[in-house]
Amino acid sequence: MTLSTWLPVLILMSSLIPGLIIFFLPEERRGLRTAFNMAGAGLKLILVGILVWGVFHEQTFRTRLPLLHGMDLVLHADALSVLFTVLSSVLWFLTTLYAIAYLERSPQPRSRFFGFFSLCVSATIGISMAGNLITFLIFYEALTLSTYPLVTHRGTPESMRAGAVYLAYTLTGGVVLMAGVAWLATLAGSVEFVEGGSLGELPRTGPTQLRFIFVLLMAGLGVKAALVPLHGWLPAAMVAPAPVSALLHAVAVVKAGAFGMVRVIYDVYGINPARELGVLEPVAWIAAVTILYGSLRALGQDELKKRLAYSTVSQVSYIALGCAVGGPAATVGGIAHLVHQGLMKITLFFCAGNIADTLGLHHVSKMKGVGRRMPLTMAAFTLGALGLIGVPPLAGFVSKWYLATGCLDTGQGWVILVLAASSAMNAAYFLPVLHTAWFEEPEEPWSAEPAIGWREASWMLLVPPLVTAGLTAAAGLLAGASFSPLGWSGLIVFREYRQ
Repeated sequence: MTLSTWLPVLILMSSLIPGLIIFFLPEERRGLRTAFNMAGAGLKLILVGILVWGVFHEQTFRTRLPLLHGMDLVLHADALSVLFTVLSSVLWFLTTLYAIAYLERSPQPRSRFFGFFSLCVSATIGISMAGNLITFLIFYEALTLSTYPLVTHRGTPESMRAGAVYLAYTLTGGVVLMAGVAWLATLAGSVEFVEGGSLGELPRTGPTQLRFIFVLLMAGLGVKAALVPLHGWLPAAMVAPAPVSALLHAVAVVKAGAFGMVRVIYDVYGINPARELGVLEPVAWIAAVTILYGSLRALGQDELKKRLAYSTVSQVSYIALGCAVGGPAATVGGIAHLVHQGLMKITLFFCAGNIADTLGLHHVSKMKGVGRRMPLTMAAFTLGALGLIGVPPLAGFVSKWYLATGCLDTGQGWVILVLAASSAMNAAYFLPVLHTAWFEEPEEPWSAEPAIGWREASWMLLVPPLVTAGLTAAAGLLAGASFSPLGWSGLIVFREYRQ
């Protein structure tokens, strides 16, 4: 066995093994639990760095293990999987640091939380490196099971109801996805992910059958991607602790659904066969409706995390829209937004958690003057919010620019209207937050507050949003570099359209 064979497994195990160990650690062993958490997250970053270097130099990384007759468990690394793996690994490291500080005073079991936290990230890594649909499905369902205890972590009636809603949606979506995968597997086995699509390798199959399978796959993936009308679980899940919200929105669940849609369109069906079947236009229209609906619902939310949740419903659909519209530039914009949205949204959830943990504030209307009490936290929040609005030169502007120009290239100018309307609504629900926080006077002193001076969060809560806010700016300012999310997305799309 060589490093090329074992590296994908080692990356997966770097979070799985520490997570399993953490389950059995006594609650009072805080230092040991922290050591396992940070060691696993740090080791994963090192291994992923080796993976990126190898893939950039066109080295092949692939692990194949027998699973069932005619079906294998396959982990592999291509340009697309590396993009998602890097995003998950970097943000997991920062979220782990954040969660250790955030849950320090939590009365709930922390070993259980961090055990499932690590399992959740392991499942996400498995999804990102899945080499065929069977492997993808296994880790996709493992993600559902490992995130449920995180959503219900607080154990309150509200969190248990949210967990029930979450399971109802995601398990139903999983069953629908499994039906599509099983149907396709009867035609072509485990269905390998191939650049340019593996549809041409299928036996002669009628287009109607392929369309039905596509609908099943998109519906199953659309639940986690929070496409309308399959999005109801996401706002409900906001009762979870801030690190879980950050994980759901930026690293794991919604990204797994969007990533799966990219895989199915480009590496199972292939962009040209999918276009010939006529299945992409409905996806584009559903994504457009989701973008507008999510933005519209965000306008009416006073609770900050729910406003951010509906913003996620809107923003994640940019990925589906770019890939469904087709055309190289739009696809580059959609795939780059997979990373850009993750950086911007995790920044906002980190900051929302800091404000709640430090000042006890959860509603926009109560955030008057917060910027003067927590200037670093609100500076990071401001960068993330302006990025999602699409203010240049931040990461969100780059995504929207490529989406817009790509849609014009393909003659679908209606998308420009959707992007413009969405950006206007983004501004309408983010700018009032910034105005309230920076320019309005508090109506009454906050409890336990000093009369003057800053009251920032602890450094372990503050460093993660400052880093991700910096990455949001860097992803836009350095968008032309080959190592940027945009540059790497261009490499992915070049390979897909070259096939």
